[in-house]
Amino acid sequence: MTSARVASLEIKALASSLRRAFISAMIAFLRGKLVEAMPHRAIVDVGGVGYLTNIPLTTFDRLPQQGGEVTLLTHHHVTEREHTLFGFFTNDERDLFRLLMDRVSGIGPKMALSVLSGMPVAAFKDAVIRNDTAALARIKGVGKKTAERIVLELKDKVGVVDAWQAAQVAKGTHDPRQEAMSDAVLGLIALGYKQSEAQKAINDLVKVSGFDPATSADKLIREALRVLQ
Repeated sequence: MTSARVASLEIKALASSLRRAFISAMIAFLRGKLVEAMPHRAIVDVGGVGYLTNIPLTTFDRLPQQGGEVTLLTHHHVTEREHTLFGFFTNDERDLFRLLMDRVSGIGPKMALSVLSGMPVAAFKDAVIRNDTAALARIKGVGKKTAERIVLELKDKVGVVDAWQAAQVAKGTHDPRQEAMSDAVLGLIALGYKQSEAQKAINDLVKVSGFDPATSADKLIREALRVLQ
């Protein structure tokens, strides 16, 4: 194979990868009429087009009656063979789904969905914080080794557990400033940064004279991204 042919194939592969990433970010949510709902999937009619979404049980439990209006936050998973939509009732569900897929080795979309179906987000976070691998292992399809890997990688490699604990403390104090900072750190972790990087960026920002983090976590995240990038 000539070098020109190799270069051409590499360019096509890169273009395909970028196209999949772009498509994945295109569909952020669906709002429409609930046509069908089953424990692990739902069909939403949006402007006459029926979208099939894979959902966790936690989302299924909160769906309206058939024919009612529903809004699902989505993750568009793109592979060489298929495009799959995953739907969630809350941001917390979608964030945890993405965190498991992106930051824990060996976990794909099906396993991440099983975790969400087997345990509410708050209970999952509490289990990880307390190193309760037994509770995680009881989730269908997880098992002891995967449960141990989830705790190890989320705690040691990502450091998200520290951010979860800080968020719990901040909400308990009802301090808007601390809540905004904690939410901003979690947002940066969801974007792929380690807890230590995210925390340092936010801490440095709030030291700037005149900067008020109580305004919103979104503003903190935007400012932090300018520094981190």
